[in-house]
Amino acid sequence: MNRFIYIALAVLFPLLIVAYEAFYTVNETEQVIMTQFGKPVGGIVNEAGLKLKIPFIQKVNRIEKRILLWDGYANDMPTKDKLYITVDTFGRWRIKDPLQYFLRLRDERSAQSRLEDILGSETRNAVAKHELIEIVRTTKDRTPAVDPLLAEADVGKLLPIKRGRRQIEEDIFSAASVKLAEFGIELLDIRFKRINYNESVRQKIYARMISERQQIAERFRSEGAGEAAKIIGDKEKDLQRIESEAYREVQTIQGMADAKATEIYAAAYNQNKSSRELYDFVKTLETYKQVIDPSTTLVLTTESELYQLLNGVGQQP
Repeated sequence: MNRFIYIALAVLFPLLIVAYEAFYTVNETEQVIMTQFGKPVGGIVNEAGLKLKIPFIQKVNRIEKRILLWDGYANDMPTKDKLYITVDTFGRWRIKDPLQYFLRLRDERSAQSRLEDILGSETRNAVAKHELIEIVRTTKDRTPAVDPLLAEADVGKLLPIKRGRRQIEEDIFSAASVKLAEFGIELLDIRFKRINYNESVRQKIYARMISERQQIAERFRSEGAGEAAKIIGDKEKDLQRIESEAYREVQTIQGMADAKATEIYAAAYNQNKSSRELYDFVKTLETYKQVIDPSTTLVLTTESELYQLLNGVGQQP
C-alpha cells in the first residue's frame, strides 16, 4: 500500500509541476508578452483569463495596461531672463506598443528612468527659451482685482505675455511625445506641479518686493502728510476768521455800550451848569488817577488847576 502511494506521488508531483508551469492567468489590468529563450514569440495577450504556455521554455512577461504616473524630480533651471527657478513636473503615460516597449525597455523601472531623461531635458529646454512671467502665467488678458486706494499707484498691473504656461506645457508634450513613441510609450500629458525661485535669488526677490511696498507706503505717507497740512491750514484759516468776527462783534458791542454810557452821562450831567462842572471835576479826577502814581514827580505852577485842586484839599470850608 505504501509502495503504491509513493509511486502515485512520484508520478503526480512532476505532473503538478508541469501543469503549474503550463498554465498562467492574465488580469484585466495587464497584458502579456511570451518569450522563449529571451526572444518574444506569439502575439500580445490582451484578453484576461487562464492561458496555456510551454512549460519551462516559455516565460510570461507582464506589462501594465493602466495609465501610469511619472513624478519628476525638482530641478533648478535658468530662464531666458537669467533667473534660476526650481521646477517640479509630473506626467501621465501608458504603454501603447507593448512589443516595442519590451524590446527597448523591458520593465517599468527602465521606463521611468527614460521618462526622467526625456521629459526633464525637454522641460529644461522649454524653460530656457522663455522668461519667468511666461512660465508662471496662463491667461494672457487677465485683469487683476485692484484695491481702489491703489488704483493710481503702479501696483497690481500685469505685464503682457505672448504664450503662457499652458502653451509651454504643450510644447514640452509635443517634443517629448515623438521621442517616447520610439519606446512604445504614449505620453498623455505633462504639467508643472510647482515652480519656485531658487534659494540663491529668493532673498533678492523678497528684498525687491519689500522695497516696492515701502515705496508705496512712503507715497501714501506723503499724501497723508499733505492732506494733514491742508486740513491744519484750513483749521487755522477758519480759526482766524472766527476770531476776527468775534473781535469785530466785541468791538461793535463795546462801541454801542460806550455810546450808551456817554448818552447816559450826558443826560445826567447836562441838566444845568452845576452838573456840568461836577462832570468836569469827576473826569479830571479820573484822568489824574490814571496818570499819577506814587513814583510820579510833578512840577506845578500856582496857576495850575491841579495845584489849586490839591491846595484846596484839606482846607476848612
